[in-house]
Amino acid sequence: MNDHHESSQQGGESSGEKLGSEGLGVEVIEEEVVGGALIRKKGIYLLPNLFTTASLFSAFYAIVAGINGDFDKAAVAIFISMILDGLDGRVARLTNTQSKFGEQYDSLADMVAFGVAPALVAFSLNLNSLGNLGWIGTFILVVGAALRLARFNAQIGEVDSRFFVGLPSPAAAGVVAGLIWIYHIHSLADSTFAALLMLFVVAGVGVLMVSNIRYYSFKDLDLKRRVPFTAILVMVLILSVVAYDPATVLLVSFLIYALSGPFQALVRKGKGEK
Repeated sequence: MNDHHESSQQGGESSGEKLGSEGLGVEVIEEEVVGGALIRKKGIYLLPNLFTTASLFSAFYAIVAGINGDFDKAAVAIFISMILDGLDGRVARLTNTQSKFGEQYDSLADMVAFGVAPALVAFSLNLNSLGNLGWIGTFILVVGAALRLARFNAQIGEVDSRFFVGLPSPAAAGVVAGLIWIYHIHSLADSTFAALLMLFVVAGVGVLMVSNIRYYSFKDLDLKRRVPFTAILVMVLILSVVAYDPATVLLVSFLIYALSGPFQALVRKGKGEK
């Protein structure tokens, strides 16, 4: 689960963005030190930012679909946004088109895709029935995503890359989107219990995002090395299971990952480890 706002394209506010030659601020100029010399680069890279834009569009579509009551489409759009978000950083690295602008744009898109979109769709589904309690719980998810992204940007290069500190925002969005999808398929959203469960999940993943609980990042997996032939059969089996019941499989998968952090923390505490 690649937390790509947590990808190579993220970062804090760039000091390299300058005004254009006419002082109108219509162009992006980034400064980069190459061989001890300060180089200024004008413009942006199109390819990786197209993926980021597509991710942002999918998140915006999810919000609109949720407002219109198309909750299954909204949930699918959030998952699509997650896939696109995982691609932009990889495309940037493969094509050597990383940039500070891309980092900023990606973080802002992630805030919408994994904070605002799942929160508003959940609110439109049934959290609005809880009054003030509903929108407060929704806000916990939004602010949790914002703080999670800001902390990640500030800690780049200072933490163990094998782990994320706090639940990655795409995983948090995956839990919420999966539950929304299940509710819609089985028509479970109308009861007070269902609304309270959604509130608990939404607020819970919001808190987990800003916690100090460590989550495995999967960044040390070497996908380039040779594997046994049976590995491809396992991948086919996994894809078949996902295709059979995507809503349930995705919800269970992201929920297990979200709970793995607290579980491992309790295990380490029981062993007296930090």
